[in-house]
Amino acid sequence: MRYPVASPGYGPGLAIFARAWAKAVTGTSYLPVTPAQLEEYLEGLTLRLVEALYAEPFSLRSGYQIGADLVAAHIASAEGLGRTIEVIELRLLRDLGVSPTSPSADPGSGDDLRDRMARLLGTVAIGYARALRDRTLDEQESIRRAAMVAREQAEQALRESEARFRHQATHDPLTNLPNRALFTERLAAAFARDGGSTRRLGVCFVDLDGFKMVNDTLGHHAGDLLLTSVADKLRRGAGEHLVARMGGDEFVILVEDTTCTDDVLKVADAALAAISEPSTVDGQELRVSASIGIVERPVAGTTPSEVMRAADITLHWAKTSGKSRWALFDPERNERELTRYALSSAMPTALERGEFCLDYQPLVALDDGRLLGLEALVRWRHPQLGVLRPDKFIGLAEETGLIVRLGGWVLAEACRQARHWVDLSPKAPFVSVNLAVRQVRGPGLVKQVTSLLREHDLPPGRLQLEITESAMMNGADESVDSLRSLADLGVRIAIDDFGTGYSNLSYLRTLPVCELKVAGSFVEGLRAPAAEPASLTDERILATLVSLAHTLDLTVTAEGVETAAQADRLRAIGCDAAQGWHFGLPMPPSHVDALL
Repeated sequence: MRYPVASPGYGPGLAIFARAWAKAVTGTSYLPVTPAQLEEYLEGLTLRLVEALYAEPFSLRSGYQIGADLVAAHIASAEGLGRTIEVIELRLLRDLGVSPTSPSADPGSGDDLRDRMARLLGTVAIGYARALRDRTLDEQESIRRAAMVAREQAEQALRESEARFRHQATHDPLTNLPNRALFTERLAAAFARDGGSTRRLGVCFVDLDGFKMVNDTLGHHAGDLLLTSVADKLRRGAGEHLVARMGGDEFVILVEDTTCTDDVLKVADAALAAISEPSTVDGQELRVSASIGIVERPVAGTTPSEVMRAADITLHWAKTSGKSRWALFDPERNERELTRYALSSAMPTALERGEFCLDYQPLVALDDGRLLGLEALVRWRHPQLGVLRPDKFIGLAEETGLIVRLGGWVLAEACRQARHWVDLSPKAPFVSVNLAVRQVRGPGLVKQVTSLLREHDLPPGRLQLEITESAMMNGADESVDSLRSLADLGVRIAIDDFGTGYSNLSYLRTLPVCELKVAGSFVEGLRAPAAEPASLTDERILATLVSLAHTLDLTVTAEGVETAAQADRLRAIGCDAAQGWHFGLPMPPSHVDALL
């Protein structure tokens, strides 16, 4: 078949048709080209259509490709295909100036343009449909792959996030040291390992001394930098051993498979030395020290929590001993402190339950053996530990502040008992009561004593208040005024344990004191033979004290007299009175009743 008359360039008809085709498909789908670019593209497709229409031999292959190219050019909608077929069928040959019914140049072929056009349009539609299907499948595959990649990326991000949550769940973000959780895990694993009965381990609990001052003076940023520096030093100083940050300025070192305590002590010494090295923080050289609590023991027979509790307790010991040092856990000391804590906790309830009582020890005149007074000594009838002496709990009462309540009870009970003895005998001895420092310095002492004297109708001279020498010498003017007011009422005031403090006799001239009780440490020296130099020295000291006290019109009572020889030597130097086992042990009130 020959090309039409307009062949081979087809004149302006090609561009006219391409313009009509572009107008027909515009708006049927999104086309990422300008109108001029679309017309140029469709003009090329038009040329290919015409060439396929007149090709010899006739082939449908170009139709399939043209349909695919339309899809590739984003003319990819049912409406776009319909308008394409419509415009090609109605206008292509006309706009090219060719009649679709022109006779064939080769009449024997049996083909005409209309038949070729119909078959070619069919292949365009098939190619278009196939390309659209393939593109849809490709898009679906692309979406599937994108979803798969996105899922893989999300899973990888999740794994990375979980991993970060875990170097964060087990490590301290500031120092990058293992944190409390990881240390606890490692400590538990050390206990779970085989070889239980023979294996040992050690823990060094480290706390910086005075770190709060760094934060308060230089700021928290400087404090963080210092902690980071200390962490690096500890890591180097501890070598192969695990170093963890427990929080704040506390660190801990785990020393596994120790052979003896010295293995841990060496690590502690290295840690102290490393921490003491200067650190440069924001251009300033800072030095810091640390205290360390050390525990080293067999794994068998204990638990991780017990080890850490012991390390924490021992750290407190190191702190209270002066800091910048280590302390080693001592089971016996720990047991004593646990007992002290238990007593301290039980004391308020014990006071409410009436578990405290008073025993009384005689104060005897040395010249004729007369009973002058009775010192009230508090006891605690503990339901589990039995009767406890004052040295077991008075210190605790002072530390906790309960000494004021306890002292008040002792004073009230002694006054009540003194009234009872006055009723038994007109020559009843006075009762001597020890006052704690807080009682002496409290504002209500005078009111309390006068109220008790009035309540029990007790003559003031039947009550003696014993004050420690240090309390008198360090007391404020208000305390001295209170004692002077009581002395003016007739209450006896005595200095207890004289000789263990200032021993300022000249100061005693200004105090409302009527008696000195010489400390038993001086009397103890009189137990040795008088010929011994040390014993002779103590006797001379006592003689001087007695002489000076008498010059001030003060009575002298010697404490802790346990032998007749001591009593004789005290009598010889002019001491007025004495108390101690030689004259009688502390006794319950009923025994005093019989004595009177």
